[in-house]
Amino acid sequence: MPETSETRVLYNDQCPVCSFEINHYANYARRQGLPIRFDDLNGPDRAAWGIDEDTAARRLYVLRDGELTSGIPAFLVLWQDMPRYRWLARVVGLPGIRQGASVVYDHILAPLIYRWHLRRKARRATQSG
Repeated sequence: MPETSETRVLYNDQCPVCSFEINHYANYARRQGLPIRFDDLNGPDRAAWGIDEDTAARRLYVLRDGELTSGIPAFLVLWQDMPRYRWLARVVGLPGIRQGASVVYDHILAPLIYRWHLRRKARRATQSG
């Protein structure tokens, strides 16, 4: 993945939860002129990330200054780049809160959202086949 000065976000636009949240951030970033790029894992941009579709669908990925982060650390990087959300990055980044948020995201939210993704994908496959 080439190093770039912009922050890049890889997310699942076919996931209603993911697209709702990330599209909100994308609209804010565009209105503010922030150098944040949002790549849908279902489009051609995912190939440049070097992450397969299944891995990418499991969590949020953010690339900044050549460093790839995922999960809560990725949200922290993204929020820090958006003035309106820096307070959230500071709060969630606090010791204890960060670890708790990571446990909830890694073991509850991300797996639940991923299972919904797999069910939607299976439904689409049976409907089209």
